[in-house]
Amino acid sequence: MAKSSKGRMPRLEDVADRAGVSHQTVSRVINNHPNVSESTRAKVEAAIAELGYRRNTAARSLVTRRSQTIGVLASELSQYGPANTLLGVEQAARHAGYFVSIAALREVGRDAISDAVNHFMDQAVDGIAVLVPHADTLLALEEMRLPVPVVAVGSLGSSSVSGAMVDQRRGAELAVEHLISQGHRRIGHIAGPQDWTDGSERADGWREALRAADLADDLLVQGDWSAGSGYEAGRKLAADRTATALFVGNDQMALGVLCAFAEAGVRVPDDVSVVGFDDQPESGYFTPPLTTVRQDFEELGRRCMDIMLKEIEAGADVSSTVVTPELVLRASTAPPAQPEKS
Repeated sequence: MAKSSKGRMPRLEDVADRAGVSHQTVSRVINNHPNVSESTRAKVEAAIAELGYRRNTAARSLVTRRSQTIGVLASELSQYGPANTLLGVEQAARHAGYFVSIAALREVGRDAISDAVNHFMDQAVDGIAVLVPHADTLLALEEMRLPVPVVAVGSLGSSSVSGAMVDQRRGAELAVEHLISQGHRRIGHIAGPQDWTDGSERADGWREALRAADLADDLLVQGDWSAGSGYEAGRKLAADRTATALFVGNDQMALGVLCAFAEAGVRVPDDVSVVGFDDQPESGYFTPPLTTVRQDFEELGRRCMDIMLKEIEAGADVSSTVVTPELVLRASTAPPAQPEKS
């Protein structure tokens, strides 16, 4: 980085002198103001690059009374969904010109949530995104009555907390409706933990799709999101052989199911069709490649920050937004070998 002739780091005024414009014009360029000609913008950007100028965020905070920082409270980051939700939110925040301060919870509870939120308030964050996908998180946030905007990512929020979520229930319905359209009538579900919002919503979507088709919804096996729990559930279902299709709560558990079925000689999709959820990058390379439900985590992050910025900058009311998932068809699903009777 270049230094000025006085041996200090370059300032906005130095950029203005180098570009031959006013410091107000430099400020407009830095803040992407539309009322700047392309030629002037090019001169200012060239001066910024030549001098190695960086905006003084501390000074800017004193003027705007904003820290340009978003607190992100997260848990379960070893799981694909939460980790990629965090990435989506962080990328959207950075694109909007905000830093991100992350607090990762080892254990989810009111005391842990309260401690992390108080830490954010000490940092004077402008808003908080909460990626803690447990059922009691929203109630804890409501009781805190925080003075900054809060967006519960993975939830529809409430009257006092905004929400941004992927429609987990609709994603499950897409999976089950696909299996029904192929002729399956006995469709089981390997569920994620029911104290997770995602787990309970996907299980509810499975039930609703089956009931809408007047099919039984009594074949549910509980898992914990891990491939190991999917493997154990797959062993039980391979021995039982009552289902011709399975909707599995996430791709990791589906991987375990495929392994258990392969060991037991159960052919996928010839004997049993399998659908997962998440569309993690490896899903297309499972054996066979996995039909699954894709979540758009980048879009979820953008939606979260859209709500956050409207509340921070315009004082908008609490609101919610829902991202629609997409069914990705691969080789793990097919019509049943023998047409089933309803």
